[in-house]
Amino acid sequence: MSVLTPPSVGPLAPPLYRISVEQYHQMIERGILKSGAPIELIEGLLVTKMTINPPHDYATQTLRDLLFGMIPPGWFVNSQGPLTTEESEPEPDVAIVRGQRRQYAAEGKHPGPDNMGLVVEVSDASLAFDRGTKRRVYARNSVPRYWIVNLVDRRVEVYTDPSGPCDDPAYRQQRDYGPGDEVPVVLDGQEVGRVRVSDLLL
Repeated sequence: MSVLTPPSVGPLAPPLYRISVEQYHQMIERGILKSGAPIELIEGLLVTKMTINPPHDYATQTLRDLLFGMIPPGWFVNSQGPLTTEESEPEPDVAIVRGQRRQYAAEGKHPGPDNMGLVVEVSDASLAFDRGTKRRVYARNSVPRYWIVNLVDRRVEVYTDPSGPCDDPAYRQQRDYGPGDEVPVVLDGQEVGRVRVSDLLL
């Protein structure tokens, strides 16, 4: 466990403690953290998830249903399920995962970044966090495609070409799609369908 002094915070601010993914799992197994609690492990810190309001829930569930109808065999759609990396375990609103759901349950593990075809965060109050910290986590771990369903500006932001591990992880490409556009769903370099942005917005 390491101590982190937060930057740009007054001298009287208490230090923060980072924990490992293994420690996080042990806390859940021992009941210190309840399974399903609104908490994510992000870069070693426990982060409270935002409350889900109706537009957020609508966009999440609608996108899940749309993707379910277009993905090819060998993939499945996850909604708010854990994604395990070396230092984080985010729970993206929607993800397209390689393999079979049963396979992960039988192996007693969650999917990792190598298993991801697409990761999606639906963003309103969490927009700055999803554009900043979450995007950095996904880029560092080479998640190939990251969408932000931006409910504030009513668009879908698509990030591709992740840098992987480096001093400043980022996606090298970004394209935004407005309410009149369709977003291509690409898995392993092949387009498998399209999602109309307007279908995700109230």
